[in-house]
Amino acid sequence: MPDEPKTLDPAARPATTVGDSPAPDRDRPAGTAPRDTEATTVTQATPTDAPAAPAVPVHRRVLVPVVLGLVLAALNLRPAITSLGALLEEVSEGLHMSGSVAGVLTSVPPLCFAVFGITAPRLARRFGPAAVVCAGMAAIFAGLVLRPLAGGTAAFLAASALALMGIAVSNVLMPVIVKRYFPDRVGTMTGLYSMALALGTSVAAAATVPMTDALGGDWRLGLGVWAVLAALAVLPWLPLLRDRDGGRAGASRTDNGASRTGAGASRTDNGASRTRAGSPRMDTGAPRTEAKAPAQAAAPRVTRSRTAWALGAFFGLQATGAYITMGWMPQIFRDAGVPASTAGVLLAVTMVMGVPLAFVIPRLATRMKTQGPIVVALALCGLGGYTGLFLAPAAGAWIWAVLLGVSNCAFPLALTMIGLRSRTGAGVVRLSAFAQSVGYLISIPGPLLVGVLYQHSGGWGLPIALMGGLMVPQMIVGILAGRDRTVEDEC
Repeated sequence: MPDEPKTLDPAARPATTVGDSPAPDRDRPAGTAPRDTEATTVTQATPTDAPAAPAVPVHRRVLVPVVLGLVLAALNLRPAITSLGALLEEVSEGLHMSGSVAGVLTSVPPLCFAVFGITAPRLARRFGPAAVVCAGMAAIFAGLVLRPLAGGTAAFLAASALALMGIAVSNVLMPVIVKRYFPDRVGTMTGLYSMALALGTSVAAAATVPMTDALGGDWRLGLGVWAVLAALAVLPWLPLLRDRDGGRAGASRTDNGASRTGAGASRTDNGASRTRAGSPRMDTGAPRTEAKAPAQAAAPRVTRSRTAWALGAFFGLQATGAYITMGWMPQIFRDAGVPASTAGVLLAVTMVMGVPLAFVIPRLATRMKTQGPIVVALALCGLGGYTGLFLAPAAGAWIWAVLLGVSNCAFPLALTMIGLRSRTGAGVVRLSAFAQSVGYLISIPGPLLVGVLYQHSGGWGLPIALMGGLMVPQMIVGILAGRDRTVEDEC
């Protein structure tokens, strides 16, 4: 049973064509095999189909650094945020921030993700996804090194923005890397890096305060130590800097399973072989198609898709809850009388719930025609957790942390749905950039609004009510985004 219910299989496609019909066999050159008129188009595999192999094999020597790079990159996508959440009170005091300014600080991550994430597809087309992710890891390292050296709020925000810029482009390109190198294992690989992302998030939340205490109580050292992990994440991507074709063997250029060779040699495009140097055209098992059809299929205009907008809204609402949780939950527990170290561990518990569930949920989602039931289950856990925080934040702290951790697993579900809602690699690139950029734009006001409400209301009742209320629209748009369709069907 494959991990992905919809695959692109250039090797075995039923007969639907665009444009001219195939020439009869009497026209084929001597010495060639008879034409199979039922040869090429896109198939949508059911869960009972065997996994489709990529049209051109991927070198095993390429897969090793890709897997290692995915895991290390994912480990670095959240420590810059959760380490700050654990020390937000100390940072606010050290930089003389008000509650509103601290709210702005917690809104910087989604703002950077929206602004810089939209540039990821263009950068990937020019330099290759692997090179952009490598640069993203380097930016995270630089930002985490510079942030502890900041002498004021503006410099601290600038250094944070540099690290978040690297996180933003890597966020967008993680589903693209998975679709490109592991087209028949989207669920498994999405689960792997989602699990690593959750692990990095939880470890940073739990370990930052104890490490800060061990380093003499200086919050600057407690934040800066995470630069070491970012430096390690750069290394696996270095061998892939020139890998522009997805690691395919024997191809000078590969795009969605189509390999092409230079002038004077044969050109292969979706199973159709053509000669360039004035020789007769030969079709090896594929009817002739219009030249523009593959390009149109490979680059859908996702802004015309209702599913893309629903997925963007779902991504935005789940990101709102996640960044409110990462930025403010330790402070909620500390204000309820929970010690600072315990509050950090509670945030870690919330984040660590994503380690097993981030591996299970994508695999489960790829085996379901619609992902609506998972959306509803996660939202109900969120409602339960916020209700508990409202009524008894300290008494049931561990239970609420677990429930909110389960609810935050809407993130790996959203990433999985990005891969499921498009049939082509180019479609995944556009949908990932669109959904994440729109989503992070939606999530920007949330953490800021929580900080303003907290400062002006003098308590956490109103902010927590807002957090719980957002679960309802998240449930609605998640059901719409989880319907069994692709953006290509709507564009």
